[in-house]
Amino acid sequence: MGYWIKSFDRWWLYASIINMATIKFKKVGIRAIAACIPKKISSNYDLCNIMSDEEIEKTVNSIGIKEKRIADIDVCSSDLCFKAAEKLLEDNQIDRSTIDMVLFLSQTPDFIIPATSPSLQHRLGLQKSTACMDLSLGCSGYVYALSTAFAYASMDGINRVLLLVGETFSKIVNNKDKVNAPLYGDAGTATLVEKGNEEDSIFCLYSDGEGAPAVMIPAGGFRKPSNIDSHVVSEREDGNSRSDSELFMDGMDVFNFALGVVPKGVKEILKIVSLTANDIDYIVFHQSNKFMTDFFVKKLKIDLEKVPYCIEKYGNTSSSSIPLTIVSELKDINNKKMVICGFGAGLSWATAYIEPNNCLISELVEY
Repeated sequence: MGYWIKSFDRWWLYASIINMATIKFKKVGIRAIAACIPKKISSNYDLCNIMSDEEIEKTVNSIGIKEKRIADIDVCSSDLCFKAAEKLLEDNQIDRSTIDMVLFLSQTPDFIIPATSPSLQHRLGLQKSTACMDLSLGCSGYVYALSTAFAYASMDGINRVLLLVGETFSKIVNNKDKVNAPLYGDAGTATLVEKGNEEDSIFCLYSDGEGAPAVMIPAGGFRKPSNIDSHVVSEREDGNSRSDSELFMDGMDVFNFALGVVPKGVKEILKIVSLTANDIDYIVFHQSNKFMTDFFVKKLKIDLEKVPYCIEKYGNTSSSSIPLTIVSELKDINNKKMVICGFGAGLSWATAYIEPNNCLISELVEY
């Protein structure tokens, strides 16, 4: 009973939040988006080593994920982002000397040191004068990173920012973890942001670090350095097997968190732009699980045709799920009123209102 009281109290706290970091941009927009997924398919119906057939069917029906794409052992998120970026640059005939900055966001970078973005600058054949920076955030990461790209592109001296967002969560999830193994897939994306004639864009950014333990890899950082014991897989109190070097997620905490913040965040940004859900062409949510997104749709009374899903085919790809969904499901977002919303580890959540025009969506790439 105490757990549910605590969960309700936390939900009420989230539902009562009214303050936010609100950022407005003028004459900056998205010029192009591309995405890359691994060729390898992993079916959730093959999880019979950790679940009964009945459990598998129940899980698939709940989370809406039938299969994911899994990167080979030697393929990193940067490799998937590189392929997406190459596709974007070629499809849009972009002169590589005109890229002023590379932003790379991932929780699965190549190394702790050095940063991954300079390596991508070199691999992509961009000039040495290109500014590079790595960012790290969870499933809200694309919206946060997009606001960062918009901010830099708004500055004098920077006209084009190449935003690369990718994850290979399959490398940090134990395949015997019943919570995480059915969820996570891998993907890499590229988004080109530049000065232009777009309508005003609005970003609302939020965070609650008190909830950090809800999604965490306990060992491997400098708070708790990795050692031999960190890699020992054992059965935990929740009945799932994993090591301290692999991802832990308290599904109920994350669920309550999302229910408390996401609908409210969408309503807040619609209020700022003086629009209703009926006025919006598309609302693209982070692809967490279908049950949760369906709840948002009902809560906000959104026409289901305005809410694209790709989770059935690709799973939860963390920070890359929003651009992957756009590439996979929308194709044309020009002159559309759009809201994008990400939420997850941190705890962190973010919404944005954008009206792209002159934006090319590339065909999805496999690698």
